Amino acid sequence: MVVTQKPRGCAFQNGAAGCGDAVRPKDRWTMNQSPLPLKSNVFRPGSTEKLAFVASDTEEAQRAVEDLSNRYGNVDADEADVIVALGGDGLMLQTLHAHMGRGKPIYGMNRGSVGFLMNEYHEHDLRDRLANADVTTIRPLELTAIDETGKTHTALAINEVSLLRQTSQAARLKISVDDKVRLEELVCDGIIVATPAGSTAYNLSAHGPILPITAQLLALTPISAFRPRRWRGALLPNWAKVDIEILEAHKRPVSASADHTEIRHVTHVTVRESSKAQGEIMFDSDHGWDERILTEMFRY
Repeated sequence: MVVTQKPRGCAFQNGAAGCGDAVRPKDRWTMNQSPLPLKSNVFRPGSTEKLAFVASDTEEAQRAVEDLSNRYGNVDADEADVIVALGGDGLMLQTLHAHMGRGKPIYGMNRGSVGFLMNEYHEHDLRDRLANADVTTIRPLELTAIDETGKTHTALAINEVSLLRQTSQAARLKISVDDKVRLEELVCDGIIVATPAGSTAYNLSAHGPILPITAQLLALTPISAFRPRRWRGALLPNWAKVDIEILEAHKRPVSASADHTEIRHVTHVTVRESSKAQGEIMFDSDHGWDERILTEMFRY
């Protein structure tokens, strides 16, 4: 699916659906029916000569960074062509956040417990692996949250933005998409807005859908929904703006988290894909992100 800016209108006539030109608000985008290339956001890296290594504080990761630095050299991140992260998915997220928008592709090798975002660890032929790796561009979510004092907070999320109740009281949420109320009241433990990159993380644990990395979609997934009990969430276009109002916020406090950043006692939250920030992550070409997500889809 390819995004276009030409407004289209669809209606049901004589039992069949038809689409034609229609007047729509200028900020509405629609999609035409052209196929999206499977790897439209995947490309090969440029130079891989200068490497910067970062590692988690585990003994295994620290030993790896020492061995690799001795073999390949280790420059400052500002001078590097590629940043190599040694650890688990937590370190990869931290590294992506730290270097967002700097044009530094990040290649991870698993020296931690969870390694969905990481490649297998090997000391040999690292530069060859980097030169042949696929680089995927990812765009984070932008969270804007207002707390009970009226203060506005902003944060970026590569995986997801999640709202969670802070006490034993269930949260009561009103959900709007592109300024139109879609759910007057959702009674739940919380709700998740996940990117394709994050759809296999918290979103999957909450029984949300797994999204291909090339999908121009966001997953809106409730956490333990009580009312409406049958609502299982929604798939939204990635340009959608999601507004969540916390009802009875003083009685039923809710926190909002963007990856590792948490804001407590929020009263209103807006989530949308960032139009400016982006990160670049590298995978070995024989086991790229598409293959990882397909594998996860058929895992049981």
